[in-house]
Amino acid sequence: MQQIINFLFKNSILLLFLLLLGISLTLTIQSHSYHRSRAVSSANAMTGYVYEQINKVEEYLNLRSQNEALASENAELKRLLYNTQDTANIPPVKVPAGVGPYRVIQSKVIKNSYTEKENYLTINSGSKDGITKDMGVVSSLGIIGVIENTSRDYATVISILNRKLKLPVKIKKNDHFGTLTWNGKNTGFAQLVDVPRLATVVKGDTIVTGAESTIFPENIPVGKIEKVYVDKKTNYYTLEIKLFNDMTSLGHIYVIENKDRAQIKQLEETTKVDE
Repeated sequence: MQQIINFLFKNSILLLFLLLLGISLTLTIQSHSYHRSRAVSSANAMTGYVYEQINKVEEYLNLRSQNEALASENAELKRLLYNTQDTANIPPVKVPAGVGPYRVIQSKVIKNSYTEKENYLTINSGSKDGITKDMGVVSSLGIIGVIENTSRDYATVISILNRKLKLPVKIKKNDHFGTLTWNGKNTGFAQLVDVPRLATVVKGDTIVTGAESTIFPENIPVGKIEKVYVDKKTNYYTLEIKLFNDMTSLGHIYVIENKDRAQIKQLEETTKVDE
């Protein structure tokens, strides 16, 4: 105890300087938006680097499960290929470079939260890779979330396991639309609300992304209906959706850019102003 007291007394000037420096930096960051944004960006980059190193260790320890997942995905691709009729006689379609509204960027999850009410992921791609806010994030099984913030090398994703996120989706068999939300309870399920009672819904129906979305392409898988609830006070269903993705175990993912999104949003905003 005496040694600690002697150390504090001997280094009191240095410790006081460091304390005052910390207070001044905190006040500077809080009172100036530029300094605050730079501090947040630097913090994102630093934490992103740490998460990536941790993820490398975890990925090495999980190589077997990753290989099994890749093998399953390859098997499914082969199944689709082998079940295509007359594949040898179908002439290849040449699509000119740059044609098509969607661009796909491969990335990887390096941090994943799923125990909170508002969950986020961190991926190891950022602004240098062309990733910006409001891009869609999917895996080979279905949707994962939407890009929230970016730094140069990393980006955060608002997960579908986040009560703030609301996405337009539809029932695949009849195109009836609803809104995908999460009630903050079970990581394996999300809720589909605002589905009209006139829609025919049964357990096992597939839910996919709808044409209303400017973030995701249409018909990306979401999940299957597990339970159907009827709200007696309204004319709508609430559907319990079993997600295709295991949101507690995510690795390689894809970020989707809709190159027409800005044009569509601008047109919609102009239409609202004209009304």
